[in-house]
Amino acid sequence: MRFAVDPWSPSYGTSLDTELGESAAQVALDVEIPGSEWQPVPPDPAAVAPAAVLFVDGVRRVDAQVWVEDGTDAAASPALCASYAAGVVCCCRESGAHLLTSDVRRGLFTTAESAADVVTPAGTYRATLTAGRPDIAPAQVLSLALQRELGDTELTAAAVARTGHGGEDDLLVVDGPLRGRQHLPRAIGFVKSHRSDYLPPPLGGVVAELRSGERTPVFRLGSSWERHTWYLRLPCRPGAPWAGIVRVECSAELSAADAVALASRSQVTLPRFASTEYKDSRAPQNLYPIAGLERELRRRLGEPNLLYRALRRAAAA
Repeated sequence: MRFAVDPWSPSYGTSLDTELGESAAQVALDVEIPGSEWQPVPPDPAAVAPAAVLFVDGVRRVDAQVWVEDGTDAAASPALCASYAAGVVCCCRESGAHLLTSDVRRGLFTTAESAADVVTPAGTYRATLTAGRPDIAPAQVLSLALQRELGDTELTAAAVARTGHGGEDDLLVVDGPLRGRQHLPRAIGFVKSHRSDYLPPPLGGVVAELRSGERTPVFRLGSSWERHTWYLRLPCRPGAPWAGIVRVECSAELSAADAVALASRSQVTLPRFASTEYKDSRAPQNLYPIAGLERELRRRLGEPNLLYRALRRAAAA
């Protein structure tokens, strides 16, 4: 019996669902070449890596689940007290890898209209009111509100980094989908795991045929938002058909030629930062700068037990 082991640690799930969900997204295959001519695209010898690569990422942590009394009838609504942070790591020829900016925030996420900021010796949790939805469980509503705030923080961090760093020869790599950040210049979204099948069966085989550094042709996805996208295989040990596969995306506002140029640039940039199995349990998709940024941001979130005790004292006051 021959078999292949997924290199990702089981604690992170898998990089590829065993059964990809069928996507309802509209797919245009002929952005770069007609769908009938699809085949792996090798790196372009004329493509040049940028002078600086800016990696953007964020982390979040729920410090406590709380209940907020709403109104005089003492009805209580579930809420979350959470810490979250975003930052940017720059990898450039002059200074190597270094942290450009980081932003740590704390929030109380609730549907209670009477909610106010929670002040503790360990920090203030800013009240963030979100509307409840009858079709979504309250816990998920609060989690989505936290994720929106984290996304806004990542956007702010990226803007600050670009303002302070300067220069036009850079590439902004957002960990995750580019949604909400499509307007950022010279930006790509870096999607590590796959839950939906966007390509028709005959062309899905092109992904499995990719060799290290090769990509699929650029295609266009249209769902609740539109983007150009392509699959890329990072350097990794031979194994499962989708081992080391990531999906990269850029703004749909770019012309087809500009999207293809950005795809070619991603081929000569991203593989340089691919992680290895003995150093990272999500190799090679968890790029070294992103992994390092996540560790630093989690450290800056603060000690969870200290924050929890501070919230308990504030609640009892």
